Amino acid sequence: MPRPTKCRKVCRYPQNLLFHPEEPGGEDIILNIDEYEALRLIDHEGLSQEECSARMQVARTTVQKIYVSARCKIAAALVEGRTLRIEGGDVRLCDGEDSGCTHKNCFRHKFEGIHEKPKGEHIMRIAVTHENGIIFQHFGHTGEFKVYDVENSAIIKTEIVSTGGSGHGALAGVLYAIKADVLICGGIGGGAQNALNMAGIKWYAGVSGSADAAVAAFLAGKLDYDPDAICHHHDHHGEGHQCGDHGHCGHSCHH
Repeated sequence: MPRPTKCRKVCRYPQNLLFHPEEPGGEDIILNIDEYEALRLIDHEGLSQEECSARMQVARTTVQKIYVSARCKIAAALVEGRTLRIEGGDVRLCDGEDSGCTHKNCFRHKFEGIHEKPKGEHIMRIAVTHENGIIFQHFGHTGEFKVYDVENSAIIKTEIVSTGGSGHGALAGVLYAIKADVLICGGIGGGAQNALNMAGIKWYAGVSGSADAAVAAFLAGKLDYDPDAICHHHDHHGEGHQCGDHGHCGHSCHH
């Protein structure tokens, strides 16, 4: 029996989840989040494979395989003019307490201490994309969340949390870092939906109007939302495509 895959620790989700050329061709290539993280740590931050393996908390040989696969996929996307999506993978977001985690952009370190969740077994934290009291309609471009802490169906605290310029997939990391349980928003792309699902955050899309009224409706079990309210601005191309074997470097691209 093969050994189960060990989850790879990542400190943040990618800022953008979709890259495509002016005239894309062929099936999309899927770069897993752990592959993105290996590229970020080794090629962008300049870490060695040993340092990267310590950061991701997996064996160096595992990091080497992830890194080679990632570079192969990037090369295929560039050379063959194919759309690149970042999603999936066996990953877990840093919980802020992992030994040796000193990444300055780790969302847990950046947001958790500032926006601590009240103590209590039954505290629920609801986040709403927010602008001037209204639900902001493009999840990936929201500049802030209004956060509601709820206990026994009553709001006990509200707070405005700046996203700090984070976008798309990275916003799921922000919500994870502030320990949000629920997101209420307008349009949201498929990649961001996947990132939220991986973070264990329930989301309710296609909601408009007053943020306060939406939360009140949610708590009353009367929220009017549309689970199919996908923002197509970034996800319109190649929706539902998978990347097949592109025949280079002896690797195949998979979800």
